Amino acid sequence: MASELEPELQAIDHSLLDCSAEEIAGKWLQATDLTREVYQHLAHYVPQIYCRGPNPHPQKEDMLAQQVLLGPMEWYLCGEDPTFGFSKLERANKPSHLCGRVFKVGEPTYSCRDCAVDPTCVLCMKCFLGSIHRDHRYRMTTSGGGGFCDCGDTEAWKEGPYCQKHDLNTSETDEDEDPLVHLSEDVIARTYNIFAIMFRYAVEILTWEKESELPAELETEEQTDTYYCMLFNDEVHTYEQVIYTLQKAVNCTQKEAIGFATTVDRDGRRSVRYGDFQYCEQAKSVIVRNTSRQTKPLKVQVMHSSIVAHQNFGLKLLSWLGSIIGFSDGLRRILCQVGLQEGPDGENSSLVDRLMLSDSKLWKGARSVYHQLFMSSLLMDLKYKKLFAIRFAKNYERLQSDYVTDDHDREFSVADLSVQIFTVPSLARMLITEENLMTTIIRTFMDHLRHRDSQGRFQFERYTALQAFKFRRVQSLILDLKYVLISKPTEWSDELRQKFLEGFDAFLELLKCMQGMDPITRQVGQHIEMEPEWEAAFTLQMKLTHVISMMQDWCALDEKVLIEAYKKCLAVLMQCHGGFTDGEQPITLSICGHSVETIRYCVSQEKVSIHLPVSRLLAGLHVLLSKSEVAYKFPELLPLSELSPPMLIEHPLRCLVLCAQVHAGMWRRNGFSLVNQIYYYHNVKCRREMFDKDIIMLQTGVSMMDPNHFLMIMLSRFELYQIFSTPDYGKRFSSEVTHKDVVQQNNTLIEEMLYLIIMLVGERFSPGVGQVNATDEIKREIIHQLSIKPMAHSELVKSLPEDENKETGMEAVIETVAHFRKPGLTGRGMYELKPECAKEFNLYFYHFSRAEQSKAEEAQRKLKRQNREDTALPPPVLPPFCPLFASLVNILQSDVMLCIMRTILQWAVEHNGYAWSESMLQRVLHLIGMALQEEKQHLQNVVEEHVVTFAFTQKISKPGEAPNNSPSILAMLETLQNAPYLEVHKDMIRWILKTFNAIKKIRESSSTSPVAETEGTIMEESSRDKDKAERKRKAEIARLRREKIMAQMCEMQRHFIDENKELFQQTLELEASASTVLENSPVVSDKTLIALGPAKTQVSEQRQFVTCILCQEEQEVKVENKAMVLAAFVQRSTVLSKNRSKVIEDPEKHDPLFMHPDLSCGTHTGSCGHVMHAHCWQS
Repeated sequence: MASELEPELQAIDHSLLDCSAEEIAGKWLQATDLTREVYQHLAHYVPQIYCRGPNPHPQKEDMLAQQVLLGPMEWYLCGEDPTFGFSKLERANKPSHLCGRVFKVGEPTYSCRDCAVDPTCVLCMKCFLGSIHRDHRYRMTTSGGGGFCDCGDTEAWKEGPYCQKHDLNTSETDEDEDPLVHLSEDVIARTYNIFAIMFRYAVEILTWEKESELPAELETEEQTDTYYCMLFNDEVHTYEQVIYTLQKAVNCTQKEAIGFATTVDRDGRRSVRYGDFQYCEQAKSVIVRNTSRQTKPLKVQVMHSSIVAHQNFGLKLLSWLGSIIGFSDGLRRILCQVGLQEGPDGENSSLVDRLMLSDSKLWKGARSVYHQLFMSSLLMDLKYKKLFAIRFAKNYERLQSDYVTDDHDREFSVADLSVQIFTVPSLARMLITEENLMTTIIRTFMDHLRHRDSQGRFQFERYTALQAFKFRRVQSLILDLKYVLISKPTEWSDELRQKFLEGFDAFLELLKCMQGMDPITRQVGQHIEMEPEWEAAFTLQMKLTHVISMMQDWCALDEKVLIEAYKKCLAVLMQCHGGFTDGEQPITLSICGHSVETIRYCVSQEKVSIHLPVSRLLAGLHVLLSKSEVAYKFPELLPLSELSPPMLIEHPLRCLVLCAQVHAGMWRRNGFSLVNQIYYYHNVKCRREMFDKDIIMLQTGVSMMDPNHFLMIMLSRFELYQIFSTPDYGKRFSSEVTHKDVVQQNNTLIEEMLYLIIMLVGERFSPGVGQVNATDEIKREIIHQLSIKPMAHSELVKSLPEDENKETGMEAVIETVAHFRKPGLTGRGMYELKPECAKEFNLYFYHFSRAEQSKAEEAQRKLKRQNREDTALPPPVLPPFCPLFASLVNILQSDVMLCIMRTILQWAVEHNGYAWSESMLQRVLHLIGMALQEEKQHLQNVVEEHVVTFAFTQKISKPGEAPNNSPSILAMLETLQNAPYLEVHKDMIRWILKTFNAIKKIRESSSTSPVAETEGTIMEESSRDKDKAERKRKAEIARLRREKIMAQMCEMQRHFIDENKELFQQTLELEASASTVLENSPVVSDKTLIALGPAKTQVSEQRQFVTCILCQEEQEVKVENKAMVLAAFVQRSTVLSKNRSKVIEDPEKHDPLFMHPDLSCGTHTGSCGHVMHAHCWQS
């Protein structure tokens, strides 16, 4: 067929080449109706140039189009030969200070981490190499295509907005100058005429939906029966499906089918058959039939060849317009005017609007071409960029809806241009105030998530495949909201306040739909049959994490906004949980003479949700009230008196109890979905707006209520109230052997509750909670990560939370807390913690996982042993709380807390009668240490004539009250110091007693507070005398035992020497000769060469350290240290036997150490080589 068409093409080419562009342009200049003339010209010539056969001829088509179609337009626009005309325009044009280079797919882009306003601000390679940013910290990425270089945009860079090339243009260019002044009026008029006609033509033909007839202005008398079967791209069908279908439908080879499929994927469409209507329709029906079995069928259209020809030229025309406006900013301005001018149909009738609103109907190639035109025209003209941004914002909801229902990737959607508009700070502010953009984005997002439960919360459980697909696509709206918020305002107008707060209201509505979503109930009896859907809710939470943080950052910048936002958030939280209307029963709890009214709620029986974004946002805003001191400046404007602390703490506390119960193994039957949720709750990606905020909310509640009341509510939620409120309940409970699992669960829950109290008192490194700054927070994170082990840069960065700009803040502080060890043979450089930072280590750091905590403890104890220090890991000295949280420390000296401590210590003292664990005791010791550190700080920083109300040392010196009359906490600690079963904790107890004495001395030396009661002192002294006598008795027993063993050894040696006198005499002579040589030989290090023989080198003694495999304690091998042993297995061996038939007659009397000459059997001893303490092996 191709050979038959070739002469015809040559003939047409010859006739077309005779056309004169100058003559046609002259004719147009004389025309009274230019639009009609141009359309007639296009109607006649376009079908003769494009789509003349089954296969395109792009080079020939482009050459003819330039000669016959584009040439006349260029002549008309310039009024002379375009070669000279465009050169004149270029010379008259003042060069732009904007680069605007549009990136291709895979092209490298550079972003300065120090100067970019946000990570979307990038430079092309040329601009980057010619800028100051090449010497800064920068990030290099590859472009996905579609963006452009931000060089010259002063809003994109904090400093150095211009490279060397574009810096030259700034002196010549005035941003407010009208570029049209550089064009003559004739050129302006002609350009306006031709741009208006050609742009309208391109938009009309590209958005034309009829398949067999053209618009009336482009119809010709001659109608041919030539059609194309046009196959369109989608993101549903695979390459293999398309290739197989095409082979069947158009009877082509596999190679041809692969070519068709590749072009369809790249350009968005491709003709797969050329011929008459019936011939093409037949191929279409086969394709539709073969691809409609499981999913929607491939899109196929039978299109008349003239329509395809005009559409191909329309794309060529848009590319031509993009290249023409590059000659002059004036031409760009005219094209922008033409594009945004309202048509006769009113709103959304401009050419730009029509293209945007038809975006989802266009194929991939057409979209890419007009997106590039928008970027090189509308987004490069600062005046029209603002007008385009307004049109984009007005159509935002429609554009996003089109994108969500479309199946193409976002990079091929016009909605993707949001990143070019919303990240410009001035445009973002303008769109918030004038177009209420924040509210529009959030409402549009919520409109697409209509699947709710009876309480109005999002429900992802029974999502259909279509709903899941829409949910994935609608997440891009969260990214748009992030773009709008990423640049913080420096000045606030009343309009900006009002519109931001309207957007904040909409955001609270979104969070309200998330509060309490995906509730779970503990599975009892049988394992859950089907894992519930949990990923969608966490995906939403992760996407919103940075947005929630940025919302708080915006609120922190203006006091009025912060106060209003706080009120609004509190009101929404009260709506969500108004007065505990869930039907829980009220109960009264009483311990140590304190009573509190609360509700009966069992996390292990009721529904509980891990999603509480409204509570957590309020916690964040409460911290900001403290950080910005608004709480102290304007207390009358804040609803602090309306706050109900029990309501604030209830749901975060339930969530933390859930985590504790999961750790205790109570939720095993709920499957992996819950395990995964708990993992992400603590994960570095989510914890800042989940776990961390729950801790802050509990700190907020504790600081506003009686700590005794809080602890009783906490005991109730942890389901431990009965254990600590009933005397001897623990003893009675542990005696029931049948409840072994329950005892273990309760022990774990007590440990987790104590850990939570440690976190509430100790985690004060968030600015606003403690008197610290953001740098201190990062330092502490790094110190604790490096306490586990030395880390490489990449490993350390992964363990730190990123902000919205993908920064961790690590580089600013790393040198103050760590040394960098250069890479050796392994090829990895490592950061090692500076020794002076080890004192800031907190064993119960709240971002440690269980495994990390264990590794960190082991590493720090090992370090202390190597430095010959005691192995106690006392709590570090903490910064003071901010005034709003200052009362929180009283939880440590509250009556209920002292009761909990006394009870657990009592269990440890009478360790055989109670169910308790060493981990539980370790946490109590840590809490006592924290309280002592706190009191010490209070005493050292006390102001003149100010009474220190924190008197923990006095309270732990008092014995328990009747009827128990238990000893004081201090007395029990001294008893435990000598307990043989608590060897590991002795150093910590010793540190506590030492600190107690130091505090007592400070109190005695100052007049601010009386010393501890005499009763406590007497008890302490009597306890010490008892301790001293006990130690003396044990030492005497040990001495007698050693003497007896030594006497036995001496007797054995003497007996051996008597029997082997000759051998012993030779040994003495050899030793004497060797010792004379040794005295004169040089002492060398063990790392140099060593000589053997009579003149052997004297080697300095090596210290040997071994680790007990059972208790993991490291110890130096010395005679005076604890005995170390190896486990061995002794057995008969006949491997070297010469008489295997011999039988031992009396095995009881047989001496295995004596070897008979016939070598009938020997003794073989095998050992694994692991070293243990003798007492560890025996126990």
